[in-house]
Amino acid sequence: MDLLGPIHDILVIFLGSVLILGGLGVVLLTNLIYSAFSLGWVLFCISLFYISSNSYFVAAAQLLIYVGAINVLIIFAVMFISGSEYSNDSHLWTVGDGVTLVVCTSIFFSLITTIPDTSWYGIIWTTRSNQIIEQDLISNVQQIGIHLSTNFYLPFELISIILLISLIGAITMARQ
Repeated sequence: MDLLGPIHDILVIFLGSVLILGGLGVVLLTNLIYSAFSLGWVLFCISLFYISSNSYFVAAAQLLIYVGAINVLIIFAVMFISGSEYSNDSHLWTVGDGVTLVVCTSIFFSLITTIPDTSWYGIIWTTRSNQIIEQDLISNVQQIGIHLSTNFYLPFELISIILLISLIGAITMARQ
């Protein structure tokens, strides 16, 4: 998606703020269903980041795999634990919660200060010709398709069978 500089910057800032709010929703919401839907929203916004970076294949894979499959499985798992010890809404802060908050905050701020000093940070924000990007994308997608239909055909089919069996098992358990 070729946007002008200021429009692209506003879009990135908006998506970043939505991602931060969604991530806070995943962590801070006490209802697990709302937390799982918030995770789905975060994964959807990440796919929008990929679209704004002209990575359409990665965005489609993000939507299909993470939003479509993984988040559905997480919601199934949340539905199975309803009525157990995790479904109560009373939550008291413990020492472990405080330690976790301090560790996660320190890792977050260390990443914020470290990433701009890396050599690949500038590569992300510089743009090449759209023709070169599209040619690289087409060749990469073709290589992935060739590998999936030749070298990795058996593992790909085995993974799909395993996912189908787990989905049938989840439906069978839910019916009981």
